[in-house]
Amino acid sequence: MSQQIALKLAVAEGRHSVLLRHPALLKASHREQHQLVTIYYDTRRLELRRKSVILRLRKNGPAWEQTVKRQESSHGGLTRRPEWHTPYLNHFDFDGVDDPDLREWLLKEKIINRLTPTFETNFRRTIWQVDANPGSRILVKLDRGWIASSGRRTTISELELQLVNGSVEALYALAMQLSQRQALPILLVSKAERGYKLYLNTPAQPVKAGGVAIDPRDTPIAAFRLIALDCLTHLQLNHEGAVTTDDPEYVHQMRVATRRLRAAMRMFKPVLPADFAEHLVPPLRELMSTLGQARDLDVLMAEIVSPVVVALPEEPRLTDLASAITNRLYAARERTRNVLQKTDYSLLLLNAIGRLQSAPFIAAPVEDEEATSLLEFADRRLRRLLKRVLELADLASIDNPPTLHQLRIGIKRLRYAIEFFDPMIPGKAGTRVIKRLADLQEELGQLNDLASAGTLLMACAASDSHLREAVALIGGWHGPRHAALLADIPANLTLIRGIELPRLTKT
Repeated sequence: MSQQIALKLAVAEGRHSVLLRHPALLKASHREQHQLVTIYYDTRRLELRRKSVILRLRKNGPAWEQTVKRQESSHGGLTRRPEWHTPYLNHFDFDGVDDPDLREWLLKEKIINRLTPTFETNFRRTIWQVDANPGSRILVKLDRGWIASSGRRTTISELELQLVNGSVEALYALAMQLSQRQALPILLVSKAERGYKLYLNTPAQPVKAGGVAIDPRDTPIAAFRLIALDCLTHLQLNHEGAVTTDDPEYVHQMRVATRRLRAAMRMFKPVLPADFAEHLVPPLRELMSTLGQARDLDVLMAEIVSPVVVALPEEPRLTDLASAITNRLYAARERTRNVLQKTDYSLLLLNAIGRLQSAPFIAAPVEDEEATSLLEFADRRLRRLLKRVLELADLASIDNPPTLHQLRIGIKRLRYAIEFFDPMIPGKAGTRVIKRLADLQEELGQLNDLASAGTLLMACAASDSHLREAVALIGGWHGPRHAALLADIPANLTLIRGIELPRLTKT
């Protein structure tokens, strides 16, 4: 068995020549090319996929090789997984799989006798051997070709950096060096995953944040690492959709991911290296600003303007204003696409994930009886966040919209924090508090959208009196809803003051 440690990056179509001329590859100690044909197998019921097992036959020259892979861990694009290779002699041979449970499972009649081709890849691979620094050797593999299944086909254009020997830090250093000349965003979806999606004809869709499997026995800094990697994965899984489609949900989910990451950085600030935020906050803030501009216009159009246009279809002033907003929205989406395809975005992800894959985030556990446990840390930080929310609730006033906006931000940070620590909360107590906070955040968010819509609408109307009249129509139409939301504020403040933190536990 061998273990592969690799980092995958996406290469834009038409940008291969830039990569081929990169000095780091021109100085490579060795270069070769292969045409690779690979057939992936599974049962009709996709039992291998459900067990996170990959079985493939790959032709390189005249010979075929069988490979079994088992996905062990993948964090932020860095994959570590065991592989078992053996020559293919016209039948599957699993004797070389030294994981006895996996070997026994593969040899079951319902598996081995039902294996069938599921999808195929065909690509040209160019390999460079790069001696990144003394003691570190990396294989850089550029793959260009296609994946096919069930009469459907999609392109392959990706770069894999495989660590032969040396440190993981060397992988990220080389990735950042290659990304200085062109955007090479981290690629999280493997060829096998893409092949299964083709086979099942699974449509692409935005990805929402999921739970993070932190262990109460972890140190605070180890828990932060898992949470931050999850946020960065959430961000990048929505990247392609934000770049290639007009579905606003992709941008929204990228914005949620950046906000969750910033919330985690604030919560874990006492245990983070002094320079961690210094390097990441400025580019994160710029990214959040870009995503926010597009998202604000999406919300303005979908939730503020469109309902009024539908209700008053014969009103030309509304149609003209909607057209002006749409032009701004398309321009904002184009700016967002440009930013997401620049080298700065790739470097932000590589810098962040590279730091999370090195010391002090990756370190051997040290027994320290005086060290703060994750349970103690979480309890202390959650109480601090709740205290801040209660302070903001005391300051909140329906006559002062900014105070309500600040309260919403405080609620959102508390909600994210409880979501992060949900694995340490027994039963459904965490879920109930999270739902209450989400409902309060939603109501305050609607109020904030209405409060800020006027300024944005007037900016879109500019000095055109015709369009300013449309703004007045929109304000009047939403007036009753705005009044109802304001009327709910006293009751919501009472709910906020009654929030109790869920109990945390080690088990």
